[in-house]
Amino acid sequence: MSGPDPPKGGPPDSRRGAVIGLLVILLLIVGGLLLQHVLSRESRLEDCLMSGRTNCAPIDTSSGH
Repeated sequence: MSGPDPPKGGPPDSRRGAVIGLLVILLLIVGGLLLQHVLSRESRLEDCLMSGRTNCAPIDTSSGH
């Protein structure tokens, strides 16, 4: 008996966890920015409606034709 065998194939990739963590952080940042944009737009619309105005919704000028 000469002892434990060395692992085959070399050491595992230690950067895989860091890359996955970075991707998760980036997805959270993008999701947070998107959520902030949507909530800001809805807040402006609600503030307009609460002030009694009736023409608060933006007009969609793009047509499907």
